[in-house]
Amino acid sequence: MIHPTAIIDPGARLAPDVSVGPYSIIGAEVEIGSKTSVGPHVVINGPTIIGSENQIFQFASIGEIPQDKKYAGERSTLEIGDRNSIREFVTLNRGTADGMGKTVIGSDNLFMAYSHVAHDCIVGSHTVFANAASLSGHVEVGDYAILGGFTAVHQFTQIGARAICGLGSAVAQDIPPFSIAAGNRARTIGINKEGLKRKGFSPELIRALHKSFRELLKSRTPKKDVYEILRPLCDQYPEVEEFVSFVKNSKRGIAH
Repeated sequence: MIHPTAIIDPGARLAPDVSVGPYSIIGAEVEIGSKTSVGPHVVINGPTIIGSENQIFQFASIGEIPQDKKYAGERSTLEIGDRNSIREFVTLNRGTADGMGKTVIGSDNLFMAYSHVAHDCIVGSHTVFANAASLSGHVEVGDYAILGGFTAVHQFTQIGARAICGLGSAVAQDIPPFSIAAGNRARTIGINKEGLKRKGFSPELIRALHKSFRELLKSRTPKKDVYEILRPLCDQYPEVEEFVSFVKNSKRGIAH
């Protein structure tokens, strides 16, 4: 299971059924869960915790120090869940003292080649990072979000659950859940109606989300009045409440 050319620090803790390919290096304070596969020429530094059944492909760099000039060697961590697919040349960095002190990644995510997650990011579960999609520091990405190839996300930005960023999006402000964004700078185009339909969202819920988008981001009605207009829909649909709360609480403003 461990190739003889792999270098494993005595301080690393690997489950008995973890496989490690040729010339990979696993440093101290790295913990890897059951049935995880580490390909050849992978470097994993700690403190890093990796869950079970992950696939880490060749040349990935996991748990390296943050790319932040303020970083001065302080202790920080990277936490990765289960069943993630981490493809070639992916880079996942640890946190900083100025942030949470850790980077957190959920489960069942696909990180395609050359994608990057910077320090202090929070990535949910079931997300897709297409080739070279990159997060700056302190970014939050919700469950089931999709980042198209070469998407670049500014620091401290939030991308809501089930949002989609199109190819080459330059995201400098928050993207609400259930919506589509694209462009440089990226703008929220509308609700991802077709995608939500494919995921089993009812026509009534999709219409309610569309109404919320139109009222909050397109109308000239004062926001305090819009929140009252949408209150019945929020009470009826938790997803509408999620959308409205995201827009209401956005710190960077909504890209629209």
